[in-house]
Amino acid sequence: MKKLALSLSFALAAMLSGTVAGTSAAHAQPSMVKQFNDWGVYSYDRSGKTVCYILTVPKTMQPAAVDHGRNYFVIGKAPGSRTNFEPQAIMGYELKPGSRAKVQIGDKEFTMFTKGTSAWVLEETKEPDLIDSMRGGSDMTVDAVSRRGTATSYTYSLNGVSAALKRMAQCN
Repeated sequence: MKKLALSLSFALAAMLSGTVAGTSAAHAQPSMVKQFNDWGVYSYDRSGKTVCYILTVPKTMQPAAVDHGRNYFVIGKAPGSRTNFEPQAIMGYELKPGSRAKVQIGDKEFTMFTKGTSAWVLEETKEPDLIDSMRGGSDMTVDAVSRRGTATSYTYSLNGVSAALKRMAQCN
């Protein structure tokens, strides 16, 4: 599993819960650094190191009659790294075990592997290509299948992603 997955999942859960008291001393409550159109930059402290990530929520969710829960697209970076970005889709429900999610940006398509409620780029070497496509695109669609077999689709705006990535790269 990806190295930042647990850190980002914890930070996201803490941020969404809104409770500082429920977080341990080693994991401080995430705080917003800055909002860039549809993308926010967040940071939190992990054992004395600042961890930063960017996050957005879908503009559209299909099928409309389904409870999707809270869905996010997150890009994190390892502490001390300026270029090691890790894209992750976080769904508000369990994904079908062994399934693949698909990310579409213009004519570019990327495959993600799934585990639990999250999906990551299948081939790590393709992560920079996904990030580059996001910087040059206007929107991104993520298609996934729930544990129950429901095909879902989310459209995310890429408005502000370049500025958010640039700001996240400055986090230390």
